[in-house]
Amino acid sequence: MNEMVKMVVVLTVLASVAGGVLAAVNQGTAIQIEAQQLQFVKGPAINKLLEGASNNPIDDRFKITAGETERSFFVGKFDGKPNKIAFEEFGKGYGGDLGVMVAFDIESDKLAGAAVTVHSETPGLGANAKEKPDLVSQFEGLPVTDSVNVTKDGGRINAISGATITSRAVTQAVTKAMNVYQDIKPQLQQEIQKFGK
Repeated sequence: MNEMVKMVVVLTVLASVAGGVLAAVNQGTAIQIEAQQLQFVKGPAINKLLEGASNNPIDDRFKITAGETERSFFVGKFDGKPNKIAFEEFGKGYGGDLGVMVAFDIESDKLAGAAVTVHSETPGLGANAKEKPDLVSQFEGLPVTDSVNVTKDGGRINAISGATITSRAVTQAVTKAMNVYQDIKPQLQQEIQKFGK
């Protein structure tokens, strides 16, 4: 019985030490992982959507928790004012979660654009949502109060041929982003004013 107790104690100590080491490594690399994602995954979409900004939107960002999700918001300054904002939302695509960076013009309450960030969609079909701008270009200029659906669902967004599920995932992500934007617009306005100086 004594041997059994010793073995349990040793295993408990080893598990605790291993858990502590893994937590330290995770915490130590979290900043590097975020920087890599911003540069290579989200960065191209942010730079495309906020092209022409007088600031660096990737550097000028802040976080807000909306519901249970903490999101990063990227600020674009145009004509000397912080008037555009972008953040990422997700929809359920054919191959899994599909990320869409959605930009808003705070002054006009219209979509400033959308761009796919991550996906696991079929090459040559759903993957075209990221590679070809035909789908995402349809969102630019839409009021945030509009309903966005593909034409097969009674909306006005033309789906990618052969990739309706992917197209629905993009519209789902944009719709979710529009709802978040409308829910927290006062907080967003308050936060972006900090970038006006």
